[in-house]
Amino acid sequence: MKRSAGDLIFDVINYSLMVILAVVTLYPFLHVLAVSLNDSIDTIRGGITIFPREFTLANYKEILSSPNIAWATFISIARTAIGTITGIIATSMVAYVISRQDFFARRFVSGLFVITMYISGGMIPSYMLMRSLHLINTFWVYIFPGLISAFNVVVLRSYMDGLPVDLQESAKLDGANDFIIYARIIMPLCTPVIATLCLFIAVGHWNSWFDTYLYNPFNEKLTTLQFELQKMLTNAQAQMTSSQDIYGFAHSEQAKRISPDSLRMAMTIVATLPILVVYPFVQKYFMQGLILGAVKS
Repeated sequence: MKRSAGDLIFDVINYSLMVILAVVTLYPFLHVLAVSLNDSIDTIRGGITIFPREFTLANYKEILSSPNIAWATFISIARTAIGTITGIIATSMVAYVISRQDFFARRFVSGLFVITMYISGGMIPSYMLMRSLHLINTFWVYIFPGLISAFNVVVLRSYMDGLPVDLQESAKLDGANDFIIYARIIMPLCTPVIATLCLFIAVGHWNSWFDTYLYNPFNEKLTTLQFELQKMLTNAQAQMTSSQDIYGFAHSEQAKRISPDSLRMAMTIVATLPILVVYPFVQKYFMQGLILGAVKS
């Protein structure tokens, strides 16, 4: 079938827009990667686009040479895995309870969760609560405070509200209790939105560093990757500030090792790479969960 001139023009415009969109989307990441692979002194001069002018791995060597980086990575992986699993279990259980039509306090409990999305106790009361619970300087201070997110509960409850009630009633007639209905019927049907929430929770745990700074700042056995990277960046910025000017810093011994800009970009790649590796495996569920979680009411 011969295509008309209008179809060809449409294809040209469509493909051109897609290429522009791809370039705009990829450019920030390629720029960060180029700076992270560029020499520190050359980075200070600026003007780097998507290719490094003076290729080097010194920035990554500086990060990986930190004595605590390996253990901090292990702690970050452990808190991400444990926090995601326990978070999904706790969130799904709460969402299942308040999604039940026969739960008499359904609206009241849902309202309480919504209120916490707008009003919080603050940093000092939170710290005092963690201290009274004896969670300071423990691994569990990374897990328990974020065990349940009101936003995740609302999203998952909204999805469960759209599931057919007949499924639960049929299971009850067959002798299933609430836990069996939750585990064998509700949870499998909620796979798309659960995969989405898993990604949200995992990214939150992986990127978190302020709780380490607040609760475990001097405990090297409980330090996290993001906290160690933040300390390295702070030290590099302090070194640059202590110099008289940028020109002096560029010719100093510190700049021969690493600069704040190079370190920041290398840190971004190190922190983002695990998420980029995992995301393709959950992308299908992620997009489906976002759409279904948004339209269910």
